[in-house]
Order: sequence, then structure tokens, then C-alpha cells
Amino acid sequence: MKAGRDWPKAGTMKRRTGQDRSITDTWRPATRAIRGGTARSEFGETSEAIFVTSGYSYDCAGDAAARFAGEQEGMTYSRLQNPTVEMLEQRIAILEGAEACRTMATGMAAMTAVLLSQLQAGDHVVGGRAAFGSCRWLLDNLLPKFGIATTVVDARDPQAFADAVRPETKVFFFETPANPTMDVVDLKAVCGIARDRGITSVVDNAFATPALQRPMEFGADVTAYSATKMMDGQGRVLAGAVCGTEDFIENTLLPFTRNTGPTLSPFNAWVVLKGLETLDLRIRRQSENAVKVASFLEGRVPTVLYPGLPSHPQHNLAMSQMEAAGPIFAILLDGGRTQAHGLLDGLALIDISNNIGDSRSLMTHPASTTHNSVAPDKREEMGVTEGMLRLNVGLEDPQDLIEDLDQALRKVGL
Repeated sequence: MKAGRDWPKAGTMKRRTGQDRSITDTWRPATRAIRGGTARSEFGETSEAIFVTSGYSYDCAGDAAARFAGEQEGMTYSRLQNPTVEMLEQRIAILEGAEACRTMATGMAAMTAVLLSQLQAGDHVVGGRAAFGSCRWLLDNLLPKFGIATTVVDARDPQAFADAVRPETKVFFFETPANPTMDVVDLKAVCGIARDRGITSVVDNAFATPALQRPMEFGADVTAYSATKMMDGQGRVLAGAVCGTEDFIENTLLPFTRNTGPTLSPFNAWVVLKGLETLDLRIRRQSENAVKVASFLEGRVPTVLYPGLPSHPQHNLAMSQMEAAGPIFAILLDGGRTQAHGLLDGLALIDISNNIGDSRSLMTHPASTTHNSVAPDKREEMGVTEGMLRLNVGLEDPQDLIEDLDQALRKVGL
């Protein structure tokens, strides 16, 4: 038993204990992932309930007016609040170590909202050049359409962020490890530069999740997620999330999402809640499997990009920020798209798919899928070559994955 813990009385402890941060803050991560955010109805259900409703009724007109005025606690409309969605938001915030969280319909809805909610014409953003294709599209195409200037830098170099700062710089936006090049960003250094200059640091933490990396512990202001990935973890639903201070979530992000409506459905929220219960178990086993598979490939292909291997140039930095390196890595082949596609077509067990975080092993060719929307010259700048393949290592026996890769490699002369 944890010393000094003030346990609730037995008759009161389980109905809404998961939403009492004075209690959940005393729990360890595995317990938070199971019980954080849970609020039971009068029926006492053990599994979280799915509240499938678009709106809510009131005992009287005065109650309705008071809720809309913010004078009375309670829900008004499922574009703003839903009990199932709220449980997920609280659980993610608890796992992240954040004051608050808002979820959204997709990961890209979260990324778009976290940027547009705090930026306006004349502002400037510094972003990491290596990023998921759609995130890079936001920097290269969407933000400039609204008069928001952007500069992309090699995020592996903290000084590059400092050198790119202008008087109008409002946000640093980057991911670590980056998709798909596996670049690692020095969180403490880059977030420190942002904080010293009054700039908001926004970290896309989808590859690691709070189970492996909590950027706020290194000074990040905001973390954003595609919860579609490891948080769901079984390829079932789309979801996104943004974590930050209560002030940021309620006064910056919420006005944007309230009026634009990127709302997460209660069913999808429930599925992600169930996924979070096994997140720690899954991501650690998948990380172990990834190390074994990457180690095999290191002797067979020209280049393996995986922070979990000592050969990665930022291995020590990654391991100082992450509890494990995660299930995802990239390989580079010399034979370009022809050889890369040939390897994919030769796979008998591993699926060709552009998703990540799934319990199944998935492999894709980023240049023709996830980063197809990025201009060829910008893909080259990012390091997304025609010979690159990205592998999400699942929960299968790693030896079966190695044998599948072995026979596919032989088909393309490797």
C-alpha cells in the first residue's frame, strides 16, 4: 500500500473515484489506465457505459438557461459533452499527467484544431520537417492559406528551432519519434527554447503514447494524439486527443471545437477506453518484438531506422526520454520503389497497410501512401525516399514475422 494515501470510505470509493484527481494522482500508471476517468451510473456497471444520445433534458427552463450560462454543472449537447467521451478525456489526461484533455473524431482533427485554435493571420509556426504526411500538409498548405507563415526545420537540432524564431512566432509543432523517418527530438531542449520565448510547444506523441513518453514531463505545453493508433491498438476506430492545461483546453481549444464540431462519437470513445486498458501491456510487448525484428533486419537491409537499436544515431537520447522505443520503425532499400513494392508483394503474413499501432504487423511504402500528398521535393527533404518502408510490429510471435520477412527479402534479392 502506498504510504500516506487517504483512502475513501468503502461505501463511496468506486462510483466516481476515477474522476477524483486527488485520488487518481496517487495511482500508478497501470491502475490509471484501467480505472482513470470511470464514472458509474446508478446501475453500478463494471464496464463503462455507452451514452448514445445527442442531447439532454432539463427539469425546468431555468436549469437549461443556467447550464448554457455556465452557472450550473451538467451537459447540454453531445457536440460539447457526453458522459462516455468525458470518461475517455479524463483517462487520457490522467495518463498524460495533464490538467485536461479534449477528444476529437480523428487524429488529424486534433492536429488541425490544436493549431487553428491558437493561430491567426500574421502568426508564425516553426515545425519539424519530418512528420506524418497530413501534418506536413498542414504546415505547407493549410496554414499559409490563412496567412499563417511556417518554417520547417531539422527537428533533431534544437538550435534550428531557436534560429527560426521570429517576433511573431507563436507555436513549435513537431513529433518524436517522427513518422516515418524515426527522427528523435530533444524534448527538454526544444520545449525549453519555446518556454523561454513565450512560444507554445505542441508535441505529436502518437508513436509513443503516454505509456512510453510523457512530453509534459520535459516541458511541453500541449500534446496531441491520433488515438486511432496505439490507444485503440486494434485497428477498429478513429479518434484524436489534445492534452494541456485547463486554461488552454477550456479557453483556447474548446471555443474552436465547440463551433466547428470535430466531435468524437460515444461508441468510438468507448472502444478507445477499452483499448487503453491494455495499452501498457501491448506497447511493451510490441516494443520487445520490434527490437527482435529490427535486429534481424539490420543484418539484411542497407539501413534500419529504429531508436531502439544502438546503431540509431539518437539511441541514447530516445532512451532517456522513452521507456521503450515503440513498435514502429523504417528500413531503407537501395532498389527504390520497385524493390520496396516487391518486398511488400512478397509478404505472406504481414499485411500491407498504412495504419500503425495495430496489434497486427503492418507494412507500408510511405512515399506512395501516407506521404503521397507531400510534394516529391519535400519528401526528399524529409528523408522519405522511394526505397523506404515503414513497419508496425504487432503481437504475433516475432519469429514468425522474421521468417515472413526473410522469405520476402529473398524474393527481391536480399
